[in-house]
Amino acid sequence: MNTVFRFAALALMLTTGAAQAQDKVSFATNWKAQAAHGGFYQALADGTYKKFGLDVTILQGGPQVNNRPLLPAGRIDFLMTGNLLHSFDNVKNGVPTVVVAAMFQKDPQALIAHPGQGYEKFEALKSAPLALIAKDGQFSWWQWLKVTHGFKDEVLKPYNYNLGPFLANPKAIQQGYSVAEPIYVENQGHFKPVVHLLADHGFSTYSTVIETRTDTVKNKPDLVQRFVDASIIGWVNYLYGDRKAANAMMMKDNPEMSLAEMEASVALMKQQGIVDSGEAVARGIGAMSDARVADFYAQMVKAGLYKAGEVDLSKVATLQFVNKRVGLDVKAKLAGR
Repeated sequence: MNTVFRFAALALMLTTGAAQAQDKVSFATNWKAQAAHGGFYQALADGTYKKFGLDVTILQGGPQVNNRPLLPAGRIDFLMTGNLLHSFDNVKNGVPTVVVAAMFQKDPQALIAHPGQGYEKFEALKSAPLALIAKDGQFSWWQWLKVTHGFKDEVLKPYNYNLGPFLANPKAIQQGYSVAEPIYVENQGHFKPVVHLLADHGFSTYSTVIETRTDTVKNKPDLVQRFVDASIIGWVNYLYGDRKAANAMMMKDNPEMSLAEMEASVALMKQQGIVDSGEAVARGIGAMSDARVADFYAQMVKAGLYKAGEVDLSKVATLQFVNKRVGLDVKAKLAGR
């Protein structure tokens, strides 16, 4: 082998090795694996993260697992959180994190009721004699319901994630995740509940947001962009493509989840416009706007959860990585199959 050829071969090996190098990324969710996490698992299962140069590990949350402190501590790179209330709290408390994408245009938080009891209209729910609401809900969105829609504390009883009390009382209303509890009610109670999304009545927060550290945005913007883009494409493929591998991966992580439940949840996400609606239709999944963040904060100030000016909204979220129509071409191809 002559010297020139040897150097050319070495250069090719080095180039190939660099091309195959993957940035290791740890991403934590806020609950056990389920269809509401499907797009992230899809990007892992179908190789989308790998195509974007990412070696992603997903760490699921759960009732005994709190992944939130891991992000500011630098033990994970990205975190999936519920809605903007968590992000407002982080900024208020000086926690150096920022939202880089919002995978759900609508928060799936809902109130559910028995059919045929006069609760088909949202306004009637405030007259229910019993409202089963978990403690964290009582101190957050219930306060908004009181101020905005006239609900009363007198009817409150704690919801302990047991459907028994709700199923036993046809006049009761209960909180629920709109892509989960209605499925459980139908399976256990053998009826379709009335479901009212708070998002359809003014609760304007984004949900299933991706947070990272502010120093990651500053020092590794390319890494953030690739993770956001790949996650968006993962969600497009999960909703509209072949999701068998992602479902299998989630059932392995969370054996309590069934395929039938996940497919029913996907159908509800599509029906309710949880992921792909609003700003996402034209700008792509993950879309956000400063105006909507400000609107939701104003609502929470009115509800008494924060004081005006208490949170620097410029630090809550950055639009640097979204609103770029990522995934719209993939959706168009899948729709045209």
